[in-house]
Amino acid sequence: MKKVIFVLVFIMTVSLSAQTVFTTKTGEKYHKSTCHYLKYSKKEITLEKAKELNYMACSVCKPGHSKTEITTKASSLTNTSSIKKTTATQCTGKTQSGRRCKRMTKNSSGRCYQH
Repeated sequence: MKKVIFVLVFIMTVSLSAQTVFTTKTGEKYHKSTCHYLKYSKKEITLEKAKELNYMACSVCKPGHSKTEITTKASSLTNTSSIKKTTATQCTGKTQSGRRCKRMTKNSSGRCYQH
C-alpha cells in the first residue's frame, strides 16, 4: 500500500514539474497552448527547458502561474487602472488646403479645438 502511494505521489510531482509550454519559431517567450500568439507557429518544450534557454514568460497568457496568483494580480491592476493618463496626438482634421492639421490634441475625438 505504501509503495502505491509513493508511486502516485512521484507521478504527480513529475507531471507537475514537467509542465509543457510552447514557443514560437522566432520568439523569446514561452506560452500556454491557448495563447493567441501561437497562431502561426508552435513548438512544444518543457517549462524547465524553456527557463534553461532563457525564454521569458508571456505577459498575456502567463504560463506557470497559479489561478490565485493571477486573480490577485488582476485585482491589484484594476485598482491602479482607474487613473488614466492621456497623451497628446496629432489632430486628424484637414486644413483648407487639404493637408493634415499640425496641432496636437488630447481630445478623445482626435481633433483639435479648431476642427
